[in-house]
Amino acid sequence: MIVVRYILPAIRVLIMKDLVEKHNIRKIDASAKMELTPAAITQYMKGERGAKLVDRIAKSEKTMKILSELAEAMAKDYVPAETVMNKLCEACFIIRSERIICGLHHKDLPSLKEECKCVVCAPLD
Repeated sequence: MIVVRYILPAIRVLIMKDLVEKHNIRKIDASAKMELTPAAITQYMKGERGAKLVDRIAKSEKTMKILSELAEAMAKDYVPAETVMNKLCEACFIIRSERIICGLHHKDLPSLKEECKCVVCAPLD
């Protein structure tokens, strides 16, 4: 739930901004490359979707490197769905290992305590 509600939208914002701002791709073309509607792209640009974690994820150098690589590949050519999924999973792994989402767990699942050592919050090897 946390991934779908917070992480994926934030990742979409960061990839979309990279495509539009760094690679000078029109929003309509970025929406097609990301398989999103132009309306969704507009909502991401306005901060109506995905804004909650964007700043925190953007501070993660490792995550941003992966997302930049993905955006660059998308800007140049068609990227197979399997490649996109692998990159997204890699980014999520880093986000989890850097404990970026722990605060959201505690907010959305108040039954968790700060000292929680669940598999999501526990350091990953």
